[in-house]
Amino acid sequence: MKVVDECLGLEQSKQIEHVTHHVMEDDTTDLDKLFAVPDQKWYMTVKTFCDFILAAIFLTLLFPVILLAALIVKITSPGPAFYFQERLGLNGSSFTLIKLRTMKQDAESKTGAVWAKAEDDRITGFGHFLRRTQIDEFPQLINVLLGQMSLIGPRPERPELANKLELDIPNYKQRLHVKPGITGLAQLRLPADTDVESVRRKLIPDLYYVINMSPWLDLRILMFTATYFCTSLAKVAWSAVALPTVPVAQQALLSEASPEQPATVSKAS
Repeated sequence: MKVVDECLGLEQSKQIEHVTHHVMEDDTTDLDKLFAVPDQKWYMTVKTFCDFILAAIFLTLLFPVILLAALIVKITSPGPAFYFQERLGLNGSSFTLIKLRTMKQDAESKTGAVWAKAEDDRITGFGHFLRRTQIDEFPQLINVLLGQMSLIGPRPERPELANKLELDIPNYKQRLHVKPGITGLAQLRLPADTDVESVRRKLIPDLYYVINMSPWLDLRILMFTATYFCTSLAKVAWSAVALPTVPVAQQALLSEASPEQPATVSKAS
């Protein structure tokens, strides 16, 4: 809650934390008032226009990157380069989200819809790179151009997961009062969803955004996103050229050693 308290006033933060955990029948919290989108029709119109213009510019500039990434996905793993999945948009309307494929083909054919794990063997080698740099999200600029998403907003969830989350987390559906986004406060402040509790934590900055959406907040999120993207690219580039550390080298020796002849590392005399 600390990061949220920095954004919200303490009283508002407590209210949001309360309604994401429980709502009693005699609760006096005015939920409709708390989560009502501010009466800023002028900004909603401007934001939709800016979304379209910026998405068109970004898609034009990033098209070569998307094309190259799609080609590498196609070469390095069997299956299509792009991944199409149903998601929930504004007011619960469904749409088809477009991403570069980062997992093996038919990764959820046996398990159904599940969250990705930190060390998920379903993710391809190149998929790890795409996820670390967020390049797999670039095709969603098409969803923005189609008016299904915004550049900034809560992440769109799959209907099958959203239905369960609405039962487990009070007021989860309140995040659907605005268009879902490629980036957003929750995405930048917290790691990817892994379970119900991680979603509950992410709901707090999502609801904060719904309540406090403004040009200034959106501008800060865009600037933070650009910084985050550049930092991610720098980390990936550094990891590619950095020398292996002693623990990494030792682990490599142990993993390469056969069971009959375990590797031993002795100090130089």
